[in-house]
Amino acid sequence: MARINLLPWREELRQEKKKEFLVQLAGFCLIVLLGCFMWVRSMDSAIDSQRYRNNLLQSEINDLKKKVAEIQELKKKKKELERRMKVIQDLEGKRSIIVHYFDELAKAVPDGVYFTTIERKGSMFTIQGVSESNQRIADLMRNLDASDWFSNPNLKSVVADQALGANAGVFEMDLNAVLPEGQGEKDNNG
Repeated sequence: MARINLLPWREELRQEKKKEFLVQLAGFCLIVLLGCFMWVRSMDSAIDSQRYRNNLLQSEINDLKKKVAEIQELKKKKKELERRMKVIQDLEGKRSIIVHYFDELAKAVPDGVYFTTIERKGSMFTIQGVSESNQRIADLMRNLDASDWFSNPNLKSVVADQALGANAGVFEMDLNAVLPEGQGEKDNNG
């Protein structure tokens, strides 16, 4: 006898295919969600790693900035010390020069002339003094002009003063101090 299936087999097949599709869809969604979760976790890990490296680099940069600032400060101190050393060396090298100036002044002063004040500003000397006569002042100027240590004596004024003597006068003059050739090396070496 022939069997006739009256059950709606097509409907069962559709239901079975629908279940299979839904299971596959759920599995696919689960795989996609798992993949997204793994991707988000790896990105978070990469971001955290980069932040750690950035923080490490920033701390190293800050340390280097501090070291650069220290180096700049040390360079400033070094320049200041070098400047001070140069000043000290210059003073040591030139300390005997003033002795030469006074020695030359003493040699240049003729009898009958004496100084009341001597001022020095840079290389310019201003001398005030008293002379028995104008001839003595002229002798002084010739002697200073002939000196290797002085140049350009310039008589600014001569004022007669009868209280000091018949031909006596008070004078004021300017002259330049010079360093003779080779004298700077002698004083620095000696």
